Amino acid sequence: MSPDSRALRVPQAPGIGRRLLSMLYESFVAFAIVFFAGLAFYGAANGRLSGGTRHAFQLYLFLVLGIYFVACWSRAGRTLPMQTWKLRLVRGENLPVGAGRALLRYALAWPSLLLLGGGFLWAFLDRDRQFLHDRLAGTRIVTTETGKREG
Repeated sequence: MSPDSRALRVPQAPGIGRRLLSMLYESFVAFAIVFFAGLAFYGAANGRLSGGTRHAFQLYLFLVLGIYFVACWSRAGRTLPMQTWKLRLVRGENLPVGAGRALLRYALAWPSLLLLGGGFLWAFLDRDRQFLHDRLAGTRIVTTETGKREG
């Protein structure tokens, strides 16, 4: 393998727009997961979601989403929407993301989202165009396409 062919295999950072479109698709998947998990909880709670049950419901949904994201990121490096948009989550020099780092990324993504998307807007200021939670978790999103550069 020549040095030139290896250079083509280095994953490139995707554009912010592509990552945001993947997140839009991801929101539909997350909605479906929350919807069906919520139906199961609602049925198990006999339709009573008040007081302590409401807080348990919120924690349950947070955990269900966490399991989805951590499992996808740590096993394959991507979720279905990320696969569709040819994106992959890596750490360091394109190494797989383990469960611990995926869990850290999931936990850090919530403040990024809940603080009016500030952690996502951070990408416009970051030198590598990373989201704040990726910068803090030591992860980054790369494209799975080889030899293509996105602007």
